[in-house]
Amino acid sequence: MKLYNNIITRGAAIVTIASLITFTGCKKSFLDVPTQGAPPATQFFVTADDATKAVNSIYANLREWTEVAFAPIALESLGSDDTETGSDPSDGSVAFMNLYDSYTVTSTQGQLLDFWTGRYKTINLCNQVLDNVPNINMDANLKARYLAEAKFIRAYEYFRLVRAFGDVPLRLHVPTANEFNIPRTPKAQVWAAIEQDLTDAAGVLPQSYAGVNVGRATKGAALALHAKAAMYQQKWSDVLAFTNQVMGLGYSLFPSFEQQFRTNNENNSESVFEIQAELVPGNAAASNSQYSQVQGVRSVNGGGWGFNVPTQDLANSFETGDPRRDATIIFRGETTPQGDPIPASVPNPMYNQKSYVPFSLWQSGFNEGCQQNIRVIRYADVLLMNAEAANELGQTQPALTSLELVRNRARGGNAAILPQVTTTDKTALRNAIWKERRSELAMEFDRYFDVIRQGRGTEVFGPRGWKANKNEVWPIPSTEVEKSGGTLTQNPGY
Repeated sequence: MKLYNNIITRGAAIVTIASLITFTGCKKSFLDVPTQGAPPATQFFVTADDATKAVNSIYANLREWTEVAFAPIALESLGSDDTETGSDPSDGSVAFMNLYDSYTVTSTQGQLLDFWTGRYKTINLCNQVLDNVPNINMDANLKARYLAEAKFIRAYEYFRLVRAFGDVPLRLHVPTANEFNIPRTPKAQVWAAIEQDLTDAAGVLPQSYAGVNVGRATKGAALALHAKAAMYQQKWSDVLAFTNQVMGLGYSLFPSFEQQFRTNNENNSESVFEIQAELVPGNAAASNSQYSQVQGVRSVNGGGWGFNVPTQDLANSFETGDPRRDATIIFRGETTPQGDPIPASVPNPMYNQKSYVPFSLWQSGFNEGCQQNIRVIRYADVLLMNAEAANELGQTQPALTSLELVRNRARGGNAAILPQVTTTDKTALRNAIWKERRSELAMEFDRYFDVIRQGRGTEVFGPRGWKANKNEVWPIPSTEVEKSGGTLTQNPGY
């Protein structure tokens, strides 16, 4: 269910700041956006306060429906061997979500359009800031930081688009009347624009924030996302350089793998970037994240919807005794570490524990688990990127060191499980790192694209219907192709 409709005009989406700020708010000050008296867009971008509201609106938008719910689950998660649709056959959404799980989706399916327009909506909010804030007379340092934050989030959204679709229209400013209908930009140019934004952002953003500003984009977030963008292009020297920089910024693995995902441990020492969410008392419209609700245990107190559930293949993939298995998967019939009994009668045998919010924190009238932040980049991911890059460059010992940091936290001090990886064979170590990424990052919307960038789509997904030279990307939404009059071309095979 959408709390409000996207305001969309073609994929380029002119969405005014004024239209967005009427829907959002949060006790974290950089998400506090007034709900009354929103000025028309023509009177906006005049004062420093306008700049603040505009940037805050970008962050607030990151938790809306197309950012965290069905469309991301469909395009960024369900294609992997870690997840399947879940829910219950009585829910009409199961049928169309299954199309992504089986690689039978066609260009007319609605989640494609939601994902496409959702990304461009956020990109347009960023572009409004980048086009207009430079002209505001305000503190120069704050202005520079705001522009860097907008560039980071724009890069994040283009990163998601290029992974999902390949070539996509590249818009780096708010379109004028004759600029709506533009063709797809070759993905190499999109990657270059992503990397330029992240270089610019990392050069300005602070290493950390204090108080109410915690959760904004940081230098570490820009460097880590740059490493990830470079990893998808197999630019291993860049991956190693960027991750080494992040490793020098003071991040550390949170002691408990399971506890790092709970709401009381948000923005912890391992967090590189999280989408901030909040339950705002008395304001259900502002408490709009449905990330946890959509994935929550179905049929418990009328709560979660039960989509995007772990597969048996994922459960079987963990090494014997790996505590991350039980910290990643809620099993039917268990009692969670927070004391919530999961009835044996719920529809699915497993649910996503990383998105879980204890039932005691649910409040009537609010989306269940709406206060759950979404972990976008964790330090464990940085360490595993560092290990993979080092191994690819023939630097075996640094690769083993970074890999062992992740495994050591996972074993939780129990030396009898998860033996230290010691192989110096490049292929064997590569496979060990890939396996570790699956165990560490399961259910975090990376597995599908990891397997594809590793060149293993046919091997891993082929038995489920995945086809090479087609399913590396999803189809471009048919409505976008049709509205363009053929300016936008369709991906092969669709």
